[in-house]
Amino acid sequence: MSYENGMLKGPGIYDMKAGLTQLYFALLALKAIPEAPLLVTPIILINSDEEIGSRESTIAIKRLAKISNRAYVLEPPLGLDGKLKTARKGLGRFTLTVTGKAAHAGLDPEKGINAIVELSHQVQRLYAMNDFEKGITVNVGMIEGGISPNVVAPESKAVVDVRVLNEADGELITNKIKGLKPFLPNVQLTIEGGIGRPPMEKTPRNQELWKIAEQHGKELGIHLEQATSGGGSDANTTSIFTATLDGLGTPGDGAHAPHEYVFENKLIERTSLLTLLLLTEPLNR
Repeated sequence: MSYENGMLKGPGIYDMKAGLTQLYFALLALKAIPEAPLLVTPIILINSDEEIGSRESTIAIKRLAKISNRAYVLEPPLGLDGKLKTARKGLGRFTLTVTGKAAHAGLDPEKGINAIVELSHQVQRLYAMNDFEKGITVNVGMIEGGISPNVVAPESKAVVDVRVLNEADGELITNKIKGLKPFLPNVQLTIEGGIGRPPMEKTPRNQELWKIAEQHGKELGIHLEQATSGGGSDANTTSIFTATLDGLGTPGDGAHAPHEYVFENKLIERTSLLTLLLLTEPLNR
């Protein structure tokens, strides 16, 4: 780690070592305050698989969220001004496999069915499902196909990323993708996958938690704003079961990049905010 012009720099410091540092010092602050009115016992879960979908930790996250009064997620906030995340898009992953028929591309190409040509039609259909006004995005991020330049491709495949703002749109786009029909005759489509991370929506209980954070910010002289993130986190999971507030980490920039940094003074502010949030009375569930 290095320090330069009020910025702490280093790999992972923004996403999200700063959040872990805030947690550590917030707990130390609570311990140092005599007779601190801690009415809700903090339960801490630190997982190392969030970036790959929390495949192993989700079971524990769900179990703890079900018995928790609220959940604070110390992911980095949005933007240099540090907006808290009160909503996140749900994430889906689909794999579309096209099965055609191989043939020699020079001797008898008419006997083959080109799976790559079929896939090109399906890609256009998938992109037509984008609805940016509703926050629905469908992105074909990976494609592969064929076995040799001189063979009519017998198989092709596309991996599709889907993002939605609410559960209803997730069901809608899932049905559309799984309802795709072949464009060419005698072609088989196999569609696998679904919405893996449900959206974190602006539910009444999440908004109640946001308003509490906003008030604590005013007490500290911090102007806080809320925003929606296009990416997912474990907040998508906790929000199903309990009031959730995300993006409580330290403002900065450069997530996953060589220039990653946070602002030193904001680290102190956000630690103070987290401490006050931990002292908040139980929400009426």
